[in-house]
Amino acid sequence: MARLNFGDVESGLWGLQRMNAASAEDEEEIEKLIGYLKNNAHRINYKACKRGQYPSGSGGIESANKFICHVRMKRSGAWWYQINGNKMLRLRCAFYNETFDEVFARYKRLKSAKKG
Repeated sequence: MARLNFGDVESGLWGLQRMNAASAEDEEEIEKLIGYLKNNAHRINYKACKRGQYPSGSGGIESANKFICHVRMKRSGAWWYQINGNKMLRLRCAFYNETFDEVFARYKRLKSAKKG
């Protein structure tokens, strides 16, 4: 983890490949992790995330997705046409990002431009 946190994926892979697994199950997990890191090395830049003060885990995103999307869109008995559902999600995101006023103003400008 320390190697990955400093942005050195290759060194992290090297360390994993040198590990001695205590069991076949552990060895399988290490191999899965090695495969994941090899396939996603171009996406892993924890150092830049830390520098930009971005979260490196997905928990916050998953929680926001559940809060913003599921609570409104997956109510019992609710169903949506895809186009309307996407519009509703955009509005909910704008509300929680505190950009709703900007989004609504842009909508009104577009509507009045179409009429004129």
